[in-house]
Formats: sequence, C-alpha cells, structure tokens
Amino acid sequence: MRTLLQRVSWAKVEINGKIVGQIQKGLLVLLGVAHGDTDAHCQFIIEKLTNLRIFEDDTGKMNLSLLDIKGELLVVSQFTLYADCKKGRRPSFTDAAAPDVARDMYKKFVQKCSVTGLKVEQGEFGANMAVSLCNSGPVTIMLDTRPESVAADGG
Repeated sequence: MRTLLQRVSWAKVEINGKIVGQIQKGLLVLLGVAHGDTDAHCQFIIEKLTNLRIFEDDTGKMNLSLLDIKGELLVVSQFTLYADCKKGRRPSFTDAAAPDVARDMYKKFVQKCSVTGLKVEQGEFGANMAVSLCNSGPVTIMLDTRPESVAADGG
C-alpha cells in the first residue's frame, strides 16, 4: 500500500462540478493499493498518518499529529501511485491491485480511518475527479508498506 500525504489548509474533490468530499485543516491522502495488501497494511498506514508529528505547535515546530490538532482527512483512491516508468514511455500499472480488490481495500481503509474519531471525507473510487487543495508548508510525505520501507522505518 502506498499513500501520498499532503498537509493541507483545505482540500476538496469534485465530480462533474459537484463537491463529493471536502475538508479544512488536515491531510489529503492519496491511496494506492497493490497486490497482496491486507488489513494490517491499512492499519499500519492509518496509525502512521494519524500520529506523524507534521503539524506546527505554538512555536512553529512540527511537533503535533493529526490527532493532536483534531484535523480532517480526505481520502482519494489513486492507482497511479503504482506507475512503473522504468521502460518505455507509457507507465505500467501491473503492481496495482485489480479494481475490485482495490475498491474493497479502499472502502476498508476509509472505514478504519473513520474509527479514529476524525472527520473523514472521500472521493469516489474509479471516478474522474477534480482534486483541489491548498498544500500547507508545503508538506508532502510518501508512506509505503513494501517490506524494505517498513523495515527501514523500524516497523
């Protein structure tokens, strides 16, 4: 599982000009699902993103987590996080999970995020979405559950 986190002042998702999800201060979470991703991968990512100390305290130091500030989450499915551009000019997406598998994992991810008590909004899986945001900082962080990423992170 791969996520691209963007610390935002606000973010929204529109489909055909209609807002389907929007948040204020918090995280825009772009979520990519790979073959073999499990509930444990979801839980790892959610624990990490809700507890990362990437929000500023009163002294301007990144010392507070999303939970600390009671921030909001906007979760958007994005299989293109698994684009492999090593060969040729057209990206390959063979590492991304099949749509039906990815849809189920996306729904589980959003549901597990909701259990945190934070406001959670979402895009629409498989839809052509217009995502707008104001990246705060900017702060953009990639999280990945590949074994080498988890091992390098200490768990």
